[in-house]
Amino acid sequence: MKITQLLLFSFFSIFLFAEKVEVTANAMKAQELKKEVHFMGNVHIKQGESWLHGEKVIVYFDENNETNQYEAIGNVSFEFKDEKNDYKGKAQRVIYYPLKSQYILKGKASIVDLLNKRQLKGEEVLLDMKTGNASVKGNPKKPVKFIFDLEKKK
Repeated sequence: MKITQLLLFSFFSIFLFAEKVEVTANAMKAQELKKEVHFMGNVHIKQGESWLHGEKVIVYFDENNETNQYEAIGNVSFEFKDEKNDYKGKAQRVIYYPLKSQYILKGKASIVDLLNKRQLKGEEVLLDMKTGNASVKGNPKKPVKFIFDLEKKK
């Protein structure tokens, strides 16, 4: 019980110095030995102007009980927004590394860069929020797709 409380406290206290994080789900289960917290059923996570929705979200902790990874599974939709970026999209699975500020989107991944009016589609997308860099993997049946508007010069 103490470890569960410590995991939950660590999960939420990381955001005390950042923005408030709000998680809602139909159920929650903490796995003390694995240092994981599972949120299941209609999961919504909101932090500032960023949000994520999925069927299941797992929060992983390291040996110091600090959050090192989030994994959202099942019809994931999201908007990741900060002072430099605004991305909206969907995928079957999204993995987030908060220390690196990197997202990995897998399975029918689609991202729209709302600021630059560009769109990426592929089977796997790596998005780095610090640099704004993205890499996309496709496959022979579903190649990478990049859509952008050309602005006319006046």
